[in-house]
Order: sequence, then structure tokens, then C-alpha cells
Amino acid sequence: MLALLRQRDFGLLWTAGLISIAGDFMLLIALPLHVYAVTGSALAGGGVYASLLVHRILLGSIAGVLVDRWDRKRTMVAVDLTRAVLLLPLMAVGSEDRLWLAYVVPGIAATAGLLFNPAENALLPKLVGEEKLTVANALNTLNNNVGRLIGPVLGAFIYAWDGIALVIAIDAATYLAAAGLVALILADGRSEVDPNAAPAVGSLWRRTIAEWRDGMALIHRDRALRVILIATAVGFVGEGTFGALGLAPLILDVLGGGERDVGLIASAQAIGGLAGGFGVARLGDRLPTRLLIGGGLAGLGLADLVTANGANLLGAGRPALILAVVFMFAAGFPVTAQYTGQQSAIQRRVPDAYRGRVFGTLRAVGGVSILVGLLAGGALADRFGIVPMLSVGCACWIAAGVIVLVTWPRADESPTSPVGL
Repeated sequence: MLALLRQRDFGLLWTAGLISIAGDFMLLIALPLHVYAVTGSALAGGGVYASLLVHRILLGSIAGVLVDRWDRKRTMVAVDLTRAVLLLPLMAVGSEDRLWLAYVVPGIAATAGLLFNPAENALLPKLVGEEKLTVANALNTLNNNVGRLIGPVLGAFIYAWDGIALVIAIDAATYLAAAGLVALILADGRSEVDPNAAPAVGSLWRRTIAEWRDGMALIHRDRALRVILIATAVGFVGEGTFGALGLAPLILDVLGGGERDVGLIASAQAIGGLAGGFGVARLGDRLPTRLLIGGGLAGLGLADLVTANGANLLGAGRPALILAVVFMFAAGFPVTAQYTGQQSAIQRRVPDAYRGRVFGTLRAVGGVSILVGLLAGGALADRFGIVPMLSVGCACWIAAGVIVLVTWPRADESPTSPVGL
């Protein structure tokens, strides 16, 4: 596992990801705090999160087409340099008349970022080889969780110490550093050409749509890819439900905790993800893909279900809060298993020329489902209660896991060759 981190190209990509993710989480905690300080409105602060979702739904799938058309390495460098510049106008959000910048700027920066993740996921097999994909994807979950663990703490501390401008400057600097590291990667970032693909003709828009349809046709032909897409559509409704209601209402209003408990339980989830990353990196190749993805989804739903119903099981107070810490930590393992299994399966199954489109489509579908969960959770919680709505979200994760466990092609659980075209 550590030997893979010492591999030059992967080590550069992994370190770049860690730096930029930490910077992202710094801003993600500091900017809503700043908006709330300016407006005094919790709704206004929550709107910052919503501004990061719409672009993903509208443009995520088309972004994958561009990733397959362009050099993936250069795309990642260009995106990080662009995001570093785009963040700077946020420094002007000092009064309510400039509040619109807090919604527009993150949305534009996130739109540019739509190209980054599909490009990174498509490039990874070229850096590590197919036989090391499971370990590489598990290690990538480690830097996600390290960033989630240290970024919010640093963001809140720096904002309290010197304000939003310094947080923005540091976040922009992390993008510049990440771009420099990715630029040092030696592997060829160009997408391979599918020799069987029909020549692109017509206008730029027609060619883009034709290439997008080719990606959709690939997903339609492969049962495992269809299962992943359907499970994502079902499961991420649960993600949206938790996004709408959040940990704070559950812990403060249901479990009887305080603000410190919110931070403790959120940290438990990140630490669980770290432990899960190490565990899956060591054991992931020994487990069937079906079990990694389906078991991970169902396991996440069960862990969250216990957390959400802690007060029903033990009564509000310290025992329920301890139960929440334990099961939020435990949720880190299935989350890592699901992510690792899913990423590795797509990277193995999908030819290089189409990986960007498949990953882009997956993000777009996930964005739609999150939005459904956000709207449903927010609208129905007052009528039915926080715990019932969170339980519905957990049921979505469990249902997604069952879909994978039941419908995954058993004869081809760990394919090592791409799908035929």
C-alpha cells in the first residue's frame, strides 16, 4: 500500500488531491459562516451549498464528453489554475449588497471543477495499472477523509482569527500547488481513441451530443454499469436527505447533544473513513465487486439508521450520543468499500476513450438524486419529523445495496477486461 504512494505519478496525484480537498473543506465551512455573519440568516448560509449542486445536474454528463476529448492531465491543471483565480472575488463579500458573489462565484468555480473528477478517475488506471486500482482508489478515500478531518477545523480557526479573505487566499494557493504537482506527472494524459467509433461530423454541438450518446449506449449495453447507475440514483436520495436535515438538527434537537457533540460525531465519521481506507486497501482485492459495492451501500444505510434512531433505542442523552459516535465511525468502512468497488469496477470495465463520459454521467445522476433528497427532506421533516425522514434516507441506501447484491452479474464480478464495443 505505501509502496504505491512512493510511485512517482500516483504520489503526485494523491498529494495534489489531499492539498486541494483540505482547501475546499476550509472554504466550505468558512464561507457559510461568513454569509451567516453578514446576513444573520441560516437559510442564506445554506444557500451556499445549494449553489454547488445545480451545475452538477445540468452539466456533469456533458463535462465527461470534454474529458474524453481533451488531455486529462492538462485539463486538471487548467481547472485548478482557473479555480484559483475564480475564488478571488469572494474576498469582496463584506456586505449584503455583494452577497450574490457568495452564490455565483462558488457555482462558477464548481462548474469548472466538473471536469476535474472525471479526468482524475479516467487518468488513474494509466498511473497505477489495472492490478493496483483497488488499492489506489482506497488510498484516494484516505486523502478525502484527511481533507474532511483537517479542512473544516483549519477553516473555522483561520476565519475566526483573520476573516474570510485569508481563507480564500489559502484555498486559492492550494489549487496552485495542486496544479503544479499534477503538471509534474510524467504519464501521457491523452485519451485513447476508440478505433470502432464513427467519425465525428457536423457542428461542435452535434459532435458533442453524438459523443455523449456513445457513452450512454456503452452504459446501456453493460449490465454492471446499469446497476451502478440505478443504485446511485436510489442511494443518493439518502445523501440528499441527510444534507437537508444534517447532523446538527439530529444531534441538537433529537439526541440531546450540544455543539461540541456535532463536531465530535462529524470527526468520528472522517476517522472511520480513514480506518476504512486502510482496511479496504489491504482487503479489497480479496472481496467480490458485488459485495464491495452492494454491501457498502447497505452497510452505510444500516449504520446511519442506528445513528438516526439512537433516541428511540436508548433515549435522548449521553448513551444515544455515544451510539451515534460509534456508528458514524463504523459508517466509514462501508462508505470506503462502496466507493472503492464502484470506481475500480468502472475503471476496469470501461475503455479509456469513454471513462470521462461514464464518470460524468454518474455525477450528474447523483446530483439529481441528492436534489430530490434535499427537497423532500426539507419539505417533509416538519410534517413527519426528523427521524422518520432520515430513516427514509437510510432505507434508500439499503435499497441501493440490495439492488446491487441481487442484480449484479454473478458470472463477471471482478472483470479485468473492458466492455466490448
